[in-house]
Amino acid sequence: MAALAGLVALSFALRIGQLRAGFWIDEGISVGVAHHHWSSIPHVLRQDGSPPAYYLLLGLWIRAFGDTEGATHALSLVFSLASIPLAYVVGRRVFDRRTGLLCALLVATTPYLTYYATETRMYAFEGFLSLLAVVAYVEGVMRGRRAWAVVLVPTVALMVYGHNWALFFCVGLALATILFARERLGLFALVAAGVALLYVPWLPTLYSQVQHTGAPWSTKPSFHELFTAAGAVLGGDAALVAFVIAGFVGLATWGRVERALAVLIAATVALAWLGSQITPAWTTRYFSVVLGPVVLLAAVAVGRSGRIGVLALFAVLFLWWGFNPKDDKENARRIARQVAPVLHHGELVISTHPEQVPVLRYYLGPGLRWATTLGPVSDAQVFDWQDAVSRLRAARPRIVMPRVLSAVPLGGEFVVITPLFRDYRAWRAKWTRLVWRRSQQWTVTLANDQHFRLEHHFTTDEIAVKFNYFKPVQAFIYRRVG
Repeated sequence: MAALAGLVALSFALRIGQLRAGFWIDEGISVGVAHHHWSSIPHVLRQDGSPPAYYLLLGLWIRAFGDTEGATHALSLVFSLASIPLAYVVGRRVFDRRTGLLCALLVATTPYLTYYATETRMYAFEGFLSLLAVVAYVEGVMRGRRAWAVVLVPTVALMVYGHNWALFFCVGLALATILFARERLGLFALVAAGVALLYVPWLPTLYSQVQHTGAPWSTKPSFHELFTAAGAVLGGDAALVAFVIAGFVGLATWGRVERALAVLIAATVALAWLGSQITPAWTTRYFSVVLGPVVLLAAVAVGRSGRIGVLALFAVLFLWWGFNPKDDKENARRIARQVAPVLHHGELVISTHPEQVPVLRYYLGPGLRWATTLGPVSDAQVFDWQDAVSRLRAARPRIVMPRVLSAVPLGGEFVVITPLFRDYRAWRAKWTRLVWRRSQQWTVTLANDQHFRLEHHFTTDEIAVKFNYFKPVQAFIYRRVG
């Protein structure tokens, strides 16, 4: 218990530093969705493409603790810290006490959870459930302990209600059962039926999301990414290589549980990769769904490979030590602080990067009118991803701009917030290329239109731009003069 308490304290010290870091695009969407009436959140998510469990939980959380960065990040921090004793229980029950302690150590220090412990998204929540699902599956299905099989049903149901990639995890569980626990296929079928029964109410919304939303901001993953994806939850490729080497040394000791966990990971990753070849939706943060089996197998690899395992563990901890997301993940907060003093109630704010609106609305507050390159925005706390690419492609600036700007009176001011295109690698996907093109068209048109005069230009020294998934913004204040 003292060792676990020490690991929790260490993890808290590693992960508390960025509790009040500024929101980025997705976090603004999370808080915006959670602010809707609690019972309406599932319906609102028809526009987003996500399942509702995390947003419903966040909705309750912000009503109890507020919606500040620190308050909402604290929810993820709670799941991150709670995963440490859970990881110990998982490792001890499935294998032995040493594996339990190694699991707890890895969960306490992995950069993946350090990063997502202070992000208002579902990844720490999903990682916690992944750990619980692993122990419930092994104990309940593979070892036939029915009480654990009962636990597995709501756990997996919460996973699929937390993130769509958990559906791939479910297929992985089925394949692992067919290969390594065939004698308990009947019990697994009962578990699957229970999960399906709980998930049925969401199927109409899921069907609508599949038809009309998605992740057009993503690109197809490479063949290389198929083999390195699991390393995302272990802090990168170098850590993955270290654990794989240790695993090969101790491979002779692997039984059916270890092999079932390997199949579970491989099937989940492979299905996500194949699905993203058809409809791109690939990003490493989604692999929280395999956090449980990946960490458990890594702990087994270290514990059974002798000196090689010890060296691998020290090498990994050395690589992990000092990891800290030091900067805001986006500069929306800093831009909003610069713009806010010159804004007036009812003024128009236009974002040429449409999905930035919820995070900008969070920082600039209510009482403003909003628009994007798609046109006026009725609900600034949510971005509508339904048929977004075709809608933006059809939103010709010569048609949309007059409609949006006609509401600005002579002498009136309005704000245009656009991306900073410093790293073009971030704009290769179908959606982001179109956002880039429309942003350029709007910016050039406004700069050359004599009816509008530039009054202010706000920007920041955005360090995070070196990462190609951060999309910093700049703001222009225009006045209508003709």
